[in-house]
Amino acid sequence: MDKKKIVAPLVCHGHSRPVVDLFYSPITPDGFFLVSASKDSSPMLRNGETGDWIGTFLGHKGAVWSCCLDKHGLRVATASADFSAKLWDALTGDVLHSFEHKHIVRACSFSEDTHMLLTGGMEKVIRIFDLNRPDAPPKEIEKSPGSVRTLAWLHGDQTILGSCTDMGGVRLWDVRTGTIVRTLETKSSVTSAEVSQDGRYITTADGSSVKFWDAN
Repeated sequence: MDKKKIVAPLVCHGHSRPVVDLFYSPITPDGFFLVSASKDSSPMLRNGETGDWIGTFLGHKGAVWSCCLDKHGLRVATASADFSAKLWDALTGDVLHSFEHKHIVRACSFSEDTHMLLTGGMEKVIRIFDLNRPDAPPKEIEKSPGSVRTLAWLHGDQTILGSCTDMGGVRLWDVRTGTIVRTLETKSSVTSAEVSQDGRYITTADGSSVKFWDAN
């Protein structure tokens, strides 16, 4: 009789407090990478295949709620309870820039072309920072109806996808006009919203259900 194959998960130790966000990079010439955000204020970078620790980004003074890698795996962005979002060099671990906010930052996302960084949080304001001019004032999008929980880019960086901590639904903003053009209705607040790598599907989690949406 054939023995059942048991697949043992790789366990990646290191964080001292709950892990609240994970992000895989696309496949790069050097492989693919995993960055993790935790309430211990120290995001970590790992080999995405083996789970081996590569480095820890030191500099935040509060819980880190969100993290992401650009598509080349060269830069990391983080959003934190210390009222800042930070841009890091993924090779050296150095802070490239710190974007100050007026309240807790819960979400961040690199644009597909990697030139822009999206942030949002308890201020209910969505900001777009130009990474080619990091000191320039950000573009602000029409105020979110609630505290921002998740953010993602869609339609070739023409649309922003966002959910709130205190109400249901996922809202789509037109980047050009800065206004909400559509709401995808859900019963509960959306705790996770992601866009597939080919841009065709949106996956959301609310309450006890996971939904798949046609991005077009």
